[in-house]
Amino acid sequence: MNHAQLTALGRALRLLGEHGEALATTTPDAKLHEVKSDLQRALDLLSDSVSTAAPTTRCPEHPTGPVDDSAPDLCLLCETRRRAARRAEFNGPALPAGPSSGASSRYGVREDRPQPQQRWLPELWNGQEWQLCGTPRRDRREAELYIAAQRRGSRPAMAYRLVHEFTDYEVLRVWGTPVKVDIEPMGNL
Repeated sequence: MNHAQLTALGRALRLLGEHGEALATTTPDAKLHEVKSDLQRALDLLSDSVSTAAPTTRCPEHPTGPVDDSAPDLCLLCETRRRAARRAEFNGPALPAGPSSGASSRYGVREDRPQPQQRWLPELWNGQEWQLCGTPRRDRREAELYIAAQRRGSRPAMAYRLVHEFTDYEVLRVWGTPVKVDIEPMGNL
């Protein structure tokens, strides 16, 4: 809205205010028709000065964004961000899902590792697959102590396991219960 439109609209609304103060039960029809034409003129000025669509949400950041009826400000974009923050409070930040997601583990997944040697591999369940969570150990006791330390850490995984690698893989022990977690928000709806 430019300055000229703002001035004209302000004048029209002030005139309507004067009409409102002068209304009474004895107001003649001619005066009511004058009020109607002034009201129509104010509406026309208002529609000319509005250049954007009416807001669909009460969000100042996304006024015409998608609507989520359950959000306090009706904004789907902000509510999605708030839900992700609430999920991160309870679950911690999302772990990488492995090589298929493009963000691979620091230590890799089993298919990325070279041919087996005699060693013990500490692995954690990231919600989708088992991934190596530390360097392979030559000593089984050292690997178990490493997993025990990880479980006591500030952000332990849902499950850990120790895999013995020697010409083939053998799972020796599992801590926790691995549960498949859907990485798509709201169950892929």
